[in-house]
Amino acid sequence: KHSVDLAEVVVEAEIFPKILACLKDVDLYVRKNAATCIREVAKHTPELAKLIVNAGGAAALVDYVKESKGNVRLPGIMALGYISAFSETLALAVIVSKGVPALKDAVINEPEDHIKAATVWTLGQVGRHTPDHAKALAEGGVLQPMVALHVQEDSSPDLKTKSKRALKAVLVKCTDGHYLAPLLKDANPKIQKYVLAQYAAILPNDAAARKAFMQSGLLQRVQEIKLTAEPKTQESIAKINGAFPEECVKFSDPAYAKELMAKLDDE
Repeated sequence: KHSVDLAEVVVEAEIFPKILACLKDVDLYVRKNAATCIREVAKHTPELAKLIVNAGGAAALVDYVKESKGNVRLPGIMALGYISAFSETLALAVIVSKGVPALKDAVINEPEDHIKAATVWTLGQVGRHTPDHAKALAEGGVLQPMVALHVQEDSSPDLKTKSKRALKAVLVKCTDGHYLAPLLKDANPKIQKYVLAQYAAILPNDAAARKAFMQSGLLQRVQEIKLTAEPKTQESIAKINGAFPEECVKFSDPAYAKELMAKLDDE
């Protein structure tokens, strides 16, 4: 816990992989203390985190998180976050060990905000490395629950902040518009800002994404958002609109539809 040197002394005593078996001990306190020990070792250096993963620690911690509830879960959740934070390879080990579904369960079903806050932090560490990591989170269906935690009035300030930071870190790496679409349809301006910025980066260079964007009614949704958007968001909307022919943007604009209806009335 206190220093890298002390953590290395603990590891040199050859506690791995033996301590992983303690995560399945019949005694609740043995399980929790084993997870706490692993967390305290994992947080120090990439080398120590890698040693844990190489010993089978990622899979063992994921099982521990799946099988535990409440505060007992917390050290396991945080250990996965510390491991994932160090590198894309270590984060991938958590993904491959089916870490995302286990963490999703904690986000949705844990009643305590401090446990949810730790879980969204860990998900942010898992998903923030590359587009593939972000895609694993999107496919795992955790982005929408994270949005919900960020906007719910009864979420604690810490949970709101951690949800926002984790979403921002993951969305910046999300390059597949298919997974961004549900978040754009959501009516929350705080999250839409990040989603629109990502679409502004994707659409100018991807014809298939532009076609899907228009077919799913998102270009029209963008024009609706534009009416009340703040300046930073307006910049992203301008880039998105610039990726489409002018006629497409016009026909997607509710104001243009009203204009045409007025002309018909005049006739």
